[in-house]
Amino acid sequence: MEEHDPPAALGRPQLEDASLAEAERLRDHVQALAGEIGERNVFHPEALQAAADYIRRQWSAQDYPVSTQAYEVEGVPCENLEVNHGGRGRPGEIILIGAHYDSVRGSPGANDNASGVAALLELSRLLAALEPDRTVRFVAFVNEEPPFFYRGQMGSMVYAKAARERGEDIRLMMSLEMLGSYSDLPGSQRYPPLFRYFYPDRGNFIAFVSNFGSRAMLKQAVAAFQAGSDFPVEHVATFSFVPGVSWSDHQSFWRQGYPALMVTDTAFYRYAYYHTARDTPEKLNYAAMAKVVQGLFKAIATLAME
Repeated sequence: MEEHDPPAALGRPQLEDASLAEAERLRDHVQALAGEIGERNVFHPEALQAAADYIRRQWSAQDYPVSTQAYEVEGVPCENLEVNHGGRGRPGEIILIGAHYDSVRGSPGANDNASGVAALLELSRLLAALEPDRTVRFVAFVNEEPPFFYRGQMGSMVYAKAARERGEDIRLMMSLEMLGSYSDLPGSQRYPPLFRYFYPDRGNFIAFVSNFGSRAMLKQAVAAFQAGSDFPVEHVATFSFVPGVSWSDHQSFWRQGYPALMVTDTAFYRYAYYHTARDTPEKLNYAAMAKVVQGLFKAIATLAME
């Protein structure tokens, strides 16, 4: 894949009003996870535990009681972490926001997926000030990356199966998967075959992606995002076999019959450092991420009150 200059070096007039404080908080989270802890997976169990502990501390500092779903993989302790908020009127109806905190082998995982975890932590902080009718649940998943992807030891697979067995009413699962790469350069955005005829060639937008079964909730989520943000957004409901469409934790919820979607910068279709040792914190555009988080906050607040 062609490499571009780090996004922070590119000018973006539409991002000038992004919250500097929010951008700095996002940068701090990514730096802690990808810069200080670094590669984190079952092959580096101390780092994986350090990442889980970081997330736990952040949520505890936000006054959330943190629940743990623990299991072992080849003797290595693994944890999905969960906090809940709201549910004033309809607590049984759940809007679930998730992101995986492990990184692929050989990569510190700044964009994949410290960026998603950073957004998860900031969204829980922002939502704490509201009293939504539905329960908003935030989950940090373990073991999304290979060799666990699509397999029973994948953290979101373990979680979604247990949620279905409990009979939980998850109205929407939203997976935050790589949110940090943006470019205004022509040709900076690539696509699966044929998609390029319908979508822009500049990678300066956030994408909402779902299968056909989740199309109704996709449309609601996109409309809510657009109502609260001027950040560019594209969306598609399509076949799950299209490369990349099911490549995150949302597909675990599809398997259990729940509506689910992915929010992403499109990963390897845009980001030159995907699954490499060069996926480091300075590559990300934190001003753009702040705008995305602000838009997601307003969208989730809307969905939790509908």
